Amino acid sequence: MKNEGPFLLEWIAFNRLLGVTDFLFYSNDCTDGTDALLDALADQGVLRLPNPAEGRNYQMEALKDAAHRPVVQGADWVWIADVDEFLNVHVGDHTIPALISACGDPQAISVTFQFFANDGVEAFEDRPVIEQFTRSHNPDLWCGETAIEVKSLIRKNFPLQYFGAHRPFFKDNKGEKKRPAWTDGSGRGVPHKFLVAANPRRIRKFPSTGAREYATLNHYALRSLDSYLVKNDRGDVNREGRVFDDTYWRERNDRAFRDTSIHRYLPALRKALAKLKADPTIARLHDDCVRLHREKRDALMAMPAYAEMHAHLRDLPPFPPGEYELMVELGLAPDQQPELAR
Repeated sequence: MKNEGPFLLEWIAFNRLLGVTDFLFYSNDCTDGTDALLDALADQGVLRLPNPAEGRNYQMEALKDAAHRPVVQGADWVWIADVDEFLNVHVGDHTIPALISACGDPQAISVTFQFFANDGVEAFEDRPVIEQFTRSHNPDLWCGETAIEVKSLIRKNFPLQYFGAHRPFFKDNKGEKKRPAWTDGSGRGVPHKFLVAANPRRIRKFPSTGAREYATLNHYALRSLDSYLVKNDRGDVNREGRVFDDTYWRERNDRAFRDTSIHRYLPALRKALAKLKADPTIARLHDDCVRLHREKRDALMAMPAYAEMHAHLRDLPPFPPGEYELMVELGLAPDQQPELAR
């Protein structure tokens, strides 16, 4: 991660509610206090390491390194996710153990993304992201595709070759009977081509229809327009020279549906955040991250290019090009569907 300080405490507290016990973070080039805040949490099951990448392939180099760390090798399950991704479990007591049980205790579970829109929120606020953003694309359809990306829970006995950011990979040299038990977020076996990574275009995807009965992965890739500008300034973790242009924004700022199901966690989340911030050092470091985030926003808005970007993004239509028409054709338009709630 890089410059995610204002969002750390919410994400850590939320994942603890799910049953996560230990955290391994990799950071690089942080200027907003992210590193200091993570290091202050070291006695609470949080380990931060500098990213080992020598080039710009930060994510994959971190994953290679993580596979050899005792905290990972000793884990019953590993969950690889970013700080803007929240696992929303719909069954039992809404924890990861409940999801594992509902899926029949497989060796891996791949949970489908649901991208949450900016929905007109301009100002950064220091309060839970999962509370502020409630609208998303139709969960079965994103940018005209029915195949949507996933992130994966991986059990200790998975025959791991290496970790990918979205899915694990295994050596497929022992025949069909030796392939791992692997389900989607509804406990169904994942599609064969996904299982064996046979489709290069959709190696991280499979059709999302019916795949979220037990869990959804809420992805808050945009957040507020203020925070998006800071994210844009930060750059892309994987590809040098890539910027988050208006295509990235338009594809994800799709507010076709309202989904507040993750709000079930809010009462416990607020208590957990208050407990973390009761430590004066943690509270001070969090406040420093918030202050530096706002200062970066102000500095960017003083630059004509960023001020123009802010105005341009604010005025874009709320659906990706052509998607609303496709939703109408398929009977999936917002006025044709009820609010999502669980």
